[in-house]
Amino acid sequence: MGSLLRNQKVRNALLQLLFVGSLVGLILAGGLTAWWNLAAQGLTFSYDFLFKSTGWDLNFSLLPVTANDPYWWYFLIGIVNTLFLGFTGLVLATLVGGIVGFARTSSNEIAQLLGRTYVDIFRNIPLILQVFFWYAIITHLPTPRNAYQAGGAFLTSRGLYVPVPNVGWPFFLAIMLGLVAAIVLPVWVGRTRHLRQPPGSRLGLQLAAAGASLLFAFAMLFLGHPGDGPLLDAPALQGLNLRGGQRISPEFTALAVAIAIYGGSYIAEIVRGGFKAVGKGQIEAAQSLGLSPWQTFSRVRFPLALRAMLPILANQYVWLMKATTMGIAVGFTDFFMIVALAINHAGRTLESIGILMAGFLVINLSLAAFFNRINRSIALKGNQLRG
Repeated sequence: MGSLLRNQKVRNALLQLLFVGSLVGLILAGGLTAWWNLAAQGLTFSYDFLFKSTGWDLNFSLLPVTANDPYWWYFLIGIVNTLFLGFTGLVLATLVGGIVGFARTSSNEIAQLLGRTYVDIFRNIPLILQVFFWYAIITHLPTPRNAYQAGGAFLTSRGLYVPVPNVGWPFFLAIMLGLVAAIVLPVWVGRTRHLRQPPGSRLGLQLAAAGASLLFAFAMLFLGHPGDGPLLDAPALQGLNLRGGQRISPEFTALAVAIAIYGGSYIAEIVRGGFKAVGKGQIEAAQSLGLSPWQTFSRVRFPLALRAMLPILANQYVWLMKATTMGIAVGFTDFFMIVALAINHAGRTLESIGILMAGFLVINLSLAAFFNRINRSIALKGNQLRG
């Protein structure tokens, strides 16, 4: 026994085992104490309420919903609403941050000043104040009779009304999948190493991938069409309100705009830092080889900057996904608000909070794992960014 304890590996293993055992013991002790306290007060820990009817309606849902649906379906709706808001906010924040970041790294002094002013203003105003600000602006827009119109869409104080395909929800999701694939697949075909053709000669395959994806989307549009009426369900003014199309609520619009502008100010600094991390030696080497300014940017500066900024971008995206919980401030039925409503109606506080924590853990850990996988796939060995 003494000889085993003198072994460094054995001692390290015993210490780790002791630490893990102590941690598990503390968790079990806390759980049992909470269980006994609940039992002493006549409270039980049960998830039976998930299969009971809610009895209340939602003002925004991407999935079909009625007041007779069970709580578990409402929780699923909340997760889908949160993912939709988070995805929309991340895409818009990336676009805004990319534009402002490029402006901050340009040689134009006016563009640099505008970018720096944008970052200094919107990064230092709390997100919840920006949510209230945009919500107040949107709710004071004109009524449907005097709505702003563009491309068949109507912007009013009751929300944004846009044309949508006249198909059922399964076919609509398939159409969206096809449109996304038309963008993602050509990029993947152009960069993957699983094809024998060199990357520079895959234009035909990329066009074929994009065409097949678009063809799938159009096929779903025609297959899902009920047969009567137009292919697109466009909004139209009927009486004092708009009918048809898809209504995007003011709450969702305010949150998406606030997350895009607030998150874009942080992403702009990440983009600026990524380009600043590219050493001058790489740029000078590209110029000495006769590359044009666009070729230097697309083949040298941007790929190296992306590798530098991606880990920080992943952390920012996770934070912005958690920022969707601000929806409860303006009445948007995201996951957090539905859990709060379930606590008020069902009285299952610990169970509902546990579901909320587990849901956000799954969402954020999945998002982090996705970006970590991308980061590992494009990472360079050694330090390749210093000039």
